[in-house]
Amino acid sequence: MSPARAARYFTFDGHWGPGEELAAMRNGSGDEWSIVFSAAGALVLGFDHESEMSPAVTGHLWPGLVEEVPEAFARHLDEPSFGLDGTLLATVCLWRRADDTRWCSGEITYPPEADGDPDGATFLFEVLLDETPGTYQEFSEEYYEKTVDTGAVQAVLTLEPMTADLALRLNPDVDLGALGRDAADPGWPSVGFPPAEATALAPR
Repeated sequence: MSPARAARYFTFDGHWGPGEELAAMRNGSGDEWSIVFSAAGALVLGFDHESEMSPAVTGHLWPGLVEEVPEAFARHLDEPSFGLDGTLLATVCLWRRADDTRWCSGEITYPPEADGDPDGATFLFEVLLDETPGTYQEFSEEYYEKTVDTGAVQAVLTLEPMTADLALRLNPDVDLGALGRDAADPGWPSVGFPPAEATALAPR
């Protein structure tokens, strides 16, 4: 949907670090989330820039947000791409170690006058947490201002192979060659591209 890397709303990098993958959202208005996947488990960071809990508002991370983050994920709190000028940008922090039976978070007292979404979690993760194609279709049609094929979205959600036909169903204007290696990811096969494009689409 966004062939130009710099303009992408959602991204996924299967080679973000040694044994690590990164899913991310940047909406261009200052809100973002990042999810690091590794053998240790997963760490979720979200940032609602308008939240009362924002370090841009308070001058510091909200008390309780990251103090209990396990050692296995702690180094990511200093990741430059998750912060600004040395400060982690986060109003949401969740984690789940590989042997955990549930998602975990710190003990947080939310702002007393806050609404029903004080940290922005509902707003930030609404599209991600809906496994049906309708939510993403509605989002993308509004964001990209073009009709999006529901069946094509469903094919992506069920990890059907990325083919030239599927790519064009998602975005008829896409340059298949320009997709390069971004259309291929280990565990999500890409097939049926023309020879020149197939070379570009080889796994990294």
